Amino acid sequence: MALTEAQRSRYERNLIIPGIGERGQELLARARVLIVGMGGLGSPTALYLAAAGVGTLGLIDSDRVELSNLQRQVIHTVSRLGEPKTASAARTLSALNPEVNIETFQERLTPENAAERILGFDVVVEACDNFESKFLINDVCSTLRKPFATAGILALSGQAQFVAPGRTPCLRCALPDVPEGVPTTSQLGVLGAVPGILGSLEALEVIRWITGIWKPQPEGAGSLHTVDGETMRLHTVRLSRRPDCPCHTLWNT
Repeated sequence: MALTEAQRSRYERNLIIPGIGERGQELLARARVLIVGMGGLGSPTALYLAAAGVGTLGLIDSDRVELSNLQRQVIHTVSRLGEPKTASAARTLSALNPEVNIETFQERLTPENAAERILGFDVVVEACDNFESKFLINDVCSTLRKPFATAGILALSGQAQFVAPGRTPCLRCALPDVPEGVPTTSQLGVLGAVPGILGSLEALEVIRWITGIWKPQPEGAGSLHTVDGETMRLHTVRLSRRPDCPCHTLWNT
C-alpha cells in the first residue's frame, strides 16, 4: 500500500526514523494488535499504538469505567462513568486517529475464548491486573506462536517483558508458576505514572516487532525491564531460557 499525503504528514516523525520509513509505516498499517485490559497499562499502550498508525486494535475488557479508575486509566473520562471500558477506549482512540480500525470485545479473556480471540491477531498486549490472566495469555500465545508484551505494576514499581515464542524466554521462564499471596493494586495502590511508563514500554516493544526493529538476542535470551519509582531507577536484566520450561519445545522448531 502507498501512503497518502495526509498519512505522510501525520506520520512524518515516524517516517524519518532510521529503520522505519515508509515500509515500517505500511507494516504498522497492516498489523492487528490485541490489547487485553483497558486499564492503567492498556490505556497508554492503546493510545501510543493508535497514534503510531497500527491498522487494527482489538480491545478486550469486561469492566465499566469507575471514578477510581481515572487516576491512572487515562484513556477514559468523567463523562463516560458507567460505560464499558472497551466502548470508552474506542471513542478516545477514534478521536485520536480515525484511520485505526477498532474491534471491541466486552468480555473477560478466559480459557474457553482465549485461543479464538488471540488467533485473529498478529501481536498481543497483556495489560491485565491478575496473574491468572497473564499466565493464560503466556500459555495460549506460546501454543499459537504469537508474540506478546507483558507488564506488571504495583505502588511505585513495575516490570515489562517481550516474548517471542521460540525466540525468547517466556513468562514461565522467569516465573514458573502463578504466585500466591502477592499484594494487589487495590491493597497497596499504584501511582498513575507507573503504568504510564510500563504501558509505553509495551507499546514500544510491539512497534519494534511489527516494523522489524526487534532482533533476537544471542542464545535466545530476553530482557526484563524494571522501574523503581521510589529510587528513580530504571534497570534491564538479561533473562535466560529455563531448560525445564514447557516452552522449550518451541526453541528449535
